[in-house]
Amino acid sequence: MSNWYPAARPRPADGLKARSARGPIAQTWWSQRFIEVLEAIGVGTRLQRGRNYARRGQVISLDVAPGLVSAQVQGSRARPYRVRIGITAFDKAQWSQIERALAEDALFAAALLASEMPSDIEDVFDAAGLSLFPGAAREVSMDCSCPDGAVPCKHLAATFYLLAEAFDEDPFVILAWRGREREDLLQNVAAARSGRPAADRAESKGPELADCLDSFFVRQHDIPVSRPPVSASTALLDELPEVAVTVRGRGLVELLGPAYARLGADLNPHSSADESRLVRTSFMRR
Repeated sequence: MSNWYPAARPRPADGLKARSARGPIAQTWWSQRFIEVLEAIGVGTRLQRGRNYARRGQVISLDVAPGLVSAQVQGSRARPYRVRIGITAFDKAQWSQIERALAEDALFAAALLASEMPSDIEDVFDAAGLSLFPGAAREVSMDCSCPDGAVPCKHLAATFYLLAEAFDEDPFVILAWRGREREDLLQNVAAARSGRPAADRAESKGPELADCLDSFFVRQHDIPVSRPPVSASTALLDELPEVAVTVRGRGLVELLGPAYARLGADLNPHSSADESRLVRTSFMRR
């Protein structure tokens, strides 16, 4: 005996609202391709069940992580339903193979850097024995906490609807679902083009601060102390341009010389005895 539940209106929610008020969901080729794949595996034709939910803002949250799309959808019950859509995320070795292939083609790299999805990027995945989009219904797991036995239910359908729009807005969401974030992908492609591993391009990281608090303020090495070369205290006066000022027939530099020499003698106890005598003699003459 099949389960039967009476029709119920969903509770009002102020969640994520679909941008498209009418007409088709997808606007870009990669989003259209996603819808085609969903229709081919028997999911796309059921998206209409969730279109009204998506446009009314019943989807409260939508998060995309490697291998998993999770959402909360407000239905007729007080507690929102939990929706999960799973797909296989590629591992590190598989992504490394894809990134090398993308780096070999300058057009691929340029398109990705411009936030565009190359039109033939699926060929790169196919050559690696992988598939960017799911190829069969068994490759996508769908789960909703609602009591509706239909798969997908309207809550799952609404999530798929908004997911397709998220792909329209940012094609890197597709790649993130498969396990590679935008920054990591672009960095690794750039590293592959330069012929160096991405790790070589990254800045070296030291230990965590919490692990070295006991020694953080301890001097690690002796700091060599260097002294500047000692020059005559009157050397600065030698650098002055010619000053046409005289006092009682004596030039300004001549008058300031003894004062500078005395100052140097006071600041530098190692000044020569000859310089000290010069100071005393100069002042005695005054």
